[in-house]
Amino acid sequence: MKRIMGLAAAALLLTTTVAACGSSDDASRGADAPKATTITVFAAASLKGAFTEIGAEFEKANPGVTVTFNFAGSADLVSQIQQGAPADVFASADTKNMDKATGDDLVDGTPADFATNTLEIATPPGNPAKIDSLDDLARKGVKVVLCAPEVPCGAAAVGVEQASGVDIAPVSEEQSVTDVLGKVISGEADAGLVYVTDVKAAGDQVVGVTFPESGDVVNTYPIASLAGSKSPEAARAFAEFVTGTKGQAVLAAAGFAKP
Repeated sequence: MKRIMGLAAAALLLTTTVAACGSSDDASRGADAPKATTITVFAAASLKGAFTEIGAEFEKANPGVTVTFNFAGSADLVSQIQQGAPADVFASADTKNMDKATGDDLVDGTPADFATNTLEIATPPGNPAKIDSLDDLARKGVKVVLCAPEVPCGAAAVGVEQASGVDIAPVSEEQSVTDVLGKVISGEADAGLVYVTDVKAAGDQVVGVTFPESGDVVNTYPIASLAGSKSPEAARAFAEFVTGTKGQAVLAAAGFAKP
């Protein structure tokens, strides 16, 4: 009887020891396992194609991190951030709107310039209005769509008008460059002033018309992680990825120039 009880006690001790070891191992594995992290990037509408690709590359290089995007006009984005919208990274199509975020202490660290862009005329396929120059946008009867002046592409259009002396009377002013492009593609406008990168991304949906005056106004794009980020390390890593080798290669392929 004593021998039976001794064997039972030994078995119980062995079972308890194995269970304890198993619990310890599971806890260790849980501690070492990468935690899933999602960061939200607020980016200028003109960055949609390039940043979508950069986001996918960043996720491959950083398992466990998911990147989501909010693409819109830079003025709208900074307004959302100022009003408390949850965001981890801000990429603006100009320094003016980044300065607004910096001035309100919403930026973590110092913004880094990562690209530049210039304007190009976009027309529907076939260029039915026969637009050949910036001057043609001021011709009577030509329906032109521009970005609103508070939007970076609109501010650039104003700068080009002032530098060239050409006065364009748009039929509408849009809040993002993609909205301008959309109206040209749909045939609602004879022409629109968009970025070189937008014309390239649109492919055969539009005809691009370059003009020398575009070189008078160059938009510089800055990026920064935000002070309110819940995942500051991942946010900073994404901003660094954009300015790094892979990010710059994607941007160059999309038509962006270096800052």
